[in-house]
Amino acid sequence: MELGSTVSAVRSTRVLDGDKVRPAVVVIKDGKIHEIVSSCSFSENVACQVLDVGDSVVMPGIVDCHVHVNEPGRTSWEGFWTATRAAAAGGVTTIVDMPLNSIPPTTTLGNFHEKLREATGKCFVDVAFWGGVVPGNQLHLRPMIQAGVAGFKCFLIHSGVDEFPHVNDSDLHTAMKQLQGTGSVLLFHAERDVWEGKGETGDPCQYSTFLRSRPDVMETEAIRVVTELCLQYRVRCHIVHLSSAKPLKLIEEARQAGAPLTVETTHHYLSLCAEDIPAGATQFKCCPPIRGSVNREQLWSALKAGQIDMVVSDHSPCTTDLKKLDSGDFTQAWGGISSLQFGLSLFWSSASKRGFQLPDVVRLLSQKTAQLCCLDSRKGCLAPSYDADLVVWDPEREFEIQEENIHHKNKLTPYLGLKLQGAVRATILRGRLVYEDGSFCAEPLGKHLLIPQKTNQAQL
Repeated sequence: MELGSTVSAVRSTRVLDGDKVRPAVVVIKDGKIHEIVSSCSFSENVACQVLDVGDSVVMPGIVDCHVHVNEPGRTSWEGFWTATRAAAAGGVTTIVDMPLNSIPPTTTLGNFHEKLREATGKCFVDVAFWGGVVPGNQLHLRPMIQAGVAGFKCFLIHSGVDEFPHVNDSDLHTAMKQLQGTGSVLLFHAERDVWEGKGETGDPCQYSTFLRSRPDVMETEAIRVVTELCLQYRVRCHIVHLSSAKPLKLIEEARQAGAPLTVETTHHYLSLCAEDIPAGATQFKCCPPIRGSVNREQLWSALKAGQIDMVVSDHSPCTTDLKKLDSGDFTQAWGGISSLQFGLSLFWSSASKRGFQLPDVVRLLSQKTAQLCCLDSRKGCLAPSYDADLVVWDPEREFEIQEENIHHKNKLTPYLGLKLQGAVRATILRGRLVYEDGSFCAEPLGKHLLIPQKTNQAQL
């Protein structure tokens, strides 16, 4: 079947239908899933373009709701063309772009429109957009909601880029008042500069020096603020990239008290640990930091217990020079990890060893992420009337991450040379074959996903 062609049906001996894996045919009509039928009851006509994938698994495409595309303004770091190709190669059919590190950031209606213009004609998968909350932009929030942003992100500590300043308590109360009644959601980079040991010194090339500079208490105290705000205003709140297991009790207590609060973690916090990071290996630097192996296992336990709702990439690339590989100085290197293309395989490689099953993958990487962005009526589920966004993959197949197979603009990643389990064979976007075995359709077929305000209202 030619890349870019319309797929009428996908046949497999392993279709994930609800919580069960069974032989089935996913019938597609007008870009939507029409029905899922048993192979014996499917009648194929001459005009039917059937993709038979044998015993490969067919399931909903991944919805990655934490991606830094960086366009416009920092396209040497990444861009919509390269990011969405990498997404398609990883079985990701929807990404949600963060409001930074693009220039300008998505903090005003005009800036949002500029981002939409820049993204036009460059997306190989569907793209939704987060707005940003920064000091003084409170009157832009409702117009951006009406224009279709999925919600907003703010920082409780320096963001790493000057054009996206962090907010103080007064800014937060102002923003929460603007968001009340809209059904929108506020995402928090939950670290606070409360640690008193900043003056401590150590070898900047040792990862332990950097780790000591971002202790768990920075996350705990920030999350304390988030839980109080969430309970006070009853506005949906979401904690991005939780790295420390220590605040989990706070989160659970707030939820039990009625806080509409969700939390994500990332593939790097679940796959990597501080003890294994070599000196000078600044490709491992991110904020909050990768912590120890005991903490990692606590995150896995929380994921299994439902205390963590979803898993995302937090794909945050940069140019190689910003990683300071020549000096190996963790304190000066840009903090961010590239992994958009490999999220499904990274997760499955570790999760399958810990008793997670295929329905768990869909719940954590597709359904819950779609729900956060109010896309759950059309994305993240294999059911009639949903967009025909499918990933075809082989959970048992192993492969090695090699530079020539990485589709991100910048190839630097801590996963280079790693052997993973679970290889993506093909990706289908709204019934069109956009990726198969290392090749892409010639033209980008992705759409902008603007979230209608009435959808947000339905979440109240």
